[in-house]
Amino acid sequence: MTTDDTGRLAEHLSRELRHLVMLLRRTTAGQPVTAQQYSVLGSLEEAPRRMTELAEEHGVQLPTMSVQVNRLEEAGLVARGTDASDARVRTVELTDEGRDRLRAVRRARIAYLSGRLGALTPEERSAIESALPALAKLGRV
Repeated sequence: MTTDDTGRLAEHLSRELRHLVMLLRRTTAGQPVTAQQYSVLGSLEEAPRRMTELAEEHGVQLPTMSVQVNRLEEAGLVARGTDASDARVRTVELTDEGRDRLRAVRRARIAYLSGRLGALTPEERSAIESALPALAKLGRV
């Protein structure tokens, strides 16, 4: 594959990923929590995180992440804590309500995608399934 071919592939992939992200965002439209905030909740699913880590992962400045976390905290979806190794460091973790809300959104998105995938041919679904390992590799840093 030439550099031009790779560039065209990147352009097409970027466009299609944008459409897919917009499609998934529709499943949470009209809810009090934004798609970006749900993304932050997803980042906290495995374990509490430092604010600086969250900001870096989401590609925003620390003050922007602080605003998002403040809103999530006001909604009862996250709680602040301290890092066990350094009490000066503030962490953020999911509350039970936050975990429940994240699971509900994930179920809604999966149901929505399942319906869309069901409209594809078996060959198209197979092509998507075959592409998943490569897409996962692209998405991991």
